[in-house]
Amino acid sequence: METRYSEYTVEQLRDEVATLKEKAQKAEQMGNVSEYAIYERKVQMAIAYMLNPGDFKAGEVYELDGDPGQTFVISYMNGVFAWGYRINLLGQKYEKQEAIPISVFGKRVQST
Repeated sequence: METRYSEYTVEQLRDEVATLKEKAQKAEQMGNVSEYAIYERKVQMAIAYMLNPGDFKAGEVYELDGDPGQTFVISYMNGVFAWGYRINLLGQKYEKQEAIPISVFGKRVQST
C-alpha cells in the first residue's frame, strides 16, 4: 500500500519531487506527453504538501503559474487545496468553482 503525501516528511517529499521530475523529463524526451503531464501533476501535489496552507486565506487573489492572464480568488481552504474561482483577463469570474493545489499559485495579487 502506498503512503500518502500527507504522511511524508519534508525530506521524503523533496526526494519524491526529484524522482518525479526525473521521470517527467524522461517521459518528455520519449515524446510521451500524457505521461509527462501525469508526473508534472504529481510534482505539484508533492510540492503542495511542503507548503503551509495557513499562509493562504479566503478572499486572496493569486496569479496561476503556467496560466498567464488568469488569476484565482480563494473562497475557502481544505487542506492543501484552495477552493475558489478563476478570473480571466477581463476580470470575469468563471461560474464553476474548482479546487486547485496551493503549489500552482504564483504571487499574490491582492487580499482582503
